[in-house]
Amino acid sequence: MNFKDLHKIYFIGTGGIGMSALARYFMLHGMEVHGYDRTETPLTRALADEGMHVHYTDDVSCIPEGVDLVVYTPAVPKDHSELNWFLGRGYPVRKRAEVLGIISKARRCVALAGTHGKTTTSTMTAWLMRSCGIDASAFLGGISGNFGSNFVEGKSEWVVVEADEYDRSFLQLYPEIAVINSIDADHLDIYGSEEGVRESYRSFATQVKEGGVLLLENHVDMDVPGALRFGTDQGDFRAVNIRAEDGFMVFDLQTDYPGLPAELSGLRLPYPGLHNVRNAVAAIASTLLAGGNPDHIAGALREFRGAKRRFEVITRTEKTVYVDDYAHHPAELEATIAAARLMYPGKKITGVFQPHLFSRTRDFADAFAAALDKLDNCLLLPIYPAREQPMEGVTSEMLLGKMTLDNKQLVQKSELLQLIGKNRPEVLITMGAGDIDTMVEPVKNLIETN
Repeated sequence: MNFKDLHKIYFIGTGGIGMSALARYFMLHGMEVHGYDRTETPLTRALADEGMHVHYTDDVSCIPEGVDLVVYTPAVPKDHSELNWFLGRGYPVRKRAEVLGIISKARRCVALAGTHGKTTTSTMTAWLMRSCGIDASAFLGGISGNFGSNFVEGKSEWVVVEADEYDRSFLQLYPEIAVINSIDADHLDIYGSEEGVRESYRSFATQVKEGGVLLLENHVDMDVPGALRFGTDQGDFRAVNIRAEDGFMVFDLQTDYPGLPAELSGLRLPYPGLHNVRNAVAAIASTLLAGGNPDHIAGALREFRGAKRRFEVITRTEKTVYVDDYAHHPAELEATIAAARLMYPGKKITGVFQPHLFSRTRDFADAFAAALDKLDNCLLLPIYPAREQPMEGVTSEMLLGKMTLDNKQLVQKSELLQLIGKNRPEVLITMGAGDIDTMVEPVKNLIETN
């Protein structure tokens, strides 16, 4: 498909973070972009401000004439009337991942994959590459604090993409540099088993272009000849002398890779946690392997502003620090809570968690309970269903019953502000991938005025 021949594109589910990045790409390239999303959000309003025609009702009468291409997300239900209208009339209809694959295949691609950490790592890689002399484009899975967007247009042949394993989307990508940060069981509604997840990652690993590089985190259990390892204390790219200082994670980066500096010392990352140090090692390695100037790494890393909803410090008052995070898998909850412990030692941590999907809650109930037990106080919201129907016996009450934490409570979103105002937490973290983000601004205002 030659995108240069397209004039009018229609998006179904345009408010998704990956979909909106593609919409921005096409608008920037002079195409007329229309689309549907279920709810109005700050992101869809931003798209409208940038020139996209967006509506929020599944209504075929809203479809304009002359659509050349339809792009949809697999999260859209199969009975969606607009999607079926296009399918029934023979329009060219493509999944988001397929369109991203077509765009990236013509470029030198850096693809960042992993059950956890891919948004932070891809955002950091794009920032470092552009700061180190490589004018890369980027399709990101979050809103970059440095770029203020999830899409960046560059003039070089390089493109940075977040490689999403959901619905096997990343199998549309053929990168020159690929990173796998982690492999854990997730999306079992798609894969059926942890082995199904691992098999998909093994397939992704084989799609690195000839002469390219695959970077595997030290803990990733995958044997790929020629792959490079990265992480802390060991590997082809390794962070050593790691410590926390003045709100920074400080470390030295060492590598034995030929043609690169053996050590970059005193690197400072303004994001807490060993998991973010590992993310930084992957981003630095990708940047150096792509030809980035090593002399600019330290300054760029120090100025990294993260991605929206990735340990995002929303506000800090004398009484309370408020952090928002996208964590929606047990391993992500544990990493976020551990990072808060490291960043705010001695402080009591209150977590507000909104479980995402009935199937994920069912599949990882014990692990969710164990992770939430690491809080000092837990406020648990009802499960956000997203694309799923309720499952018998799978509720937040069930999850609460598995927890051993004394200070735990099931709450409705409508009660949340009152409870936070009453308890005045020292460190507050809101976590989840549903619509808990709609509470961020109200909670921020409460904390700043309480």
